[in-house]
Amino acid sequence: MQTEIIKALRVKPSINPKFEIISRVEFLEKSLKESGLKTLVLGISGGQDSTLVGKLCQLVVDKLGKDYRFIAVRLPYGIQSDEEDCQKALDFINPSQTITTNIKQSVDSMVEELTTQGIDITDFNKGNIKARTRMVSQYAIAGANSGLVVGTDHSSESITGFYTKFGDGGFDIGPIFGLNKRQGKQLLMELNCPKELYLKTPTADLEEDKPALADEIALGLTYDEIDDYLEGKEINIESKNKLENMYIKSQHKREMPKV
Repeated sequence: MQTEIIKALRVKPSINPKFEIISRVEFLEKSLKESGLKTLVLGISGGQDSTLVGKLCQLVVDKLGKDYRFIAVRLPYGIQSDEEDCQKALDFINPSQTITTNIKQSVDSMVEELTTQGIDITDFNKGNIKARTRMVSQYAIAGANSGLVVGTDHSSESITGFYTKFGDGGFDIGPIFGLNKRQGKQLLMELNCPKELYLKTPTADLEEDKPALADEIALGLTYDEIDDYLEGKEINIESKNKLENMYIKSQHKREMPKV
């Protein structure tokens, strides 16, 4: 099963970071030109993945010239605890334009309205509403600017299904698919990213009952284990079984809706 998963998620056992940057910038450039559009839109969270994808987006529009632009979108829920990292990421990316849309009022209004209808919204469910509201905002901005929404899904995230369906799992183009988490770090190192942005503890930070909960705690697996598995290495049998069960259970997230 490991071989089948690696093939499906297109992970290489090792990479040349410089080559991967060039090829993924070319992929974004080709996709943008084929769409007939001239804008890329991406939410910037201050974490590794959006920092990497944001930088790739800006490299593309810098290459294509002044008729093209990258809109970086800040989407905090109220006050974000790691706002300083978000600003560092924006400084590193240097986007053509930055828009900030606070999603707190929209999310809270939605939860309040559903609650008045007798629907119990758990903290976990509210976290997914946050993720989906962020994607609604990005598509609204893309729609107003004739743009494509860019996603941050990579293969270490895809194998576990550790993202919100139709939230951060919804986008037009995903330039870092096929990379695992440690390979994404290698690209950021090649791009001279401030190390604190790719060494920080990854967190989805969607649940208020568990603020800034680390991904690895939520998953019960380390990214080193996931990345080793995707690179074809042996990991302990318990982690291997857990990872493969996650892949099977989250298959619906990697498919188009059934019709």
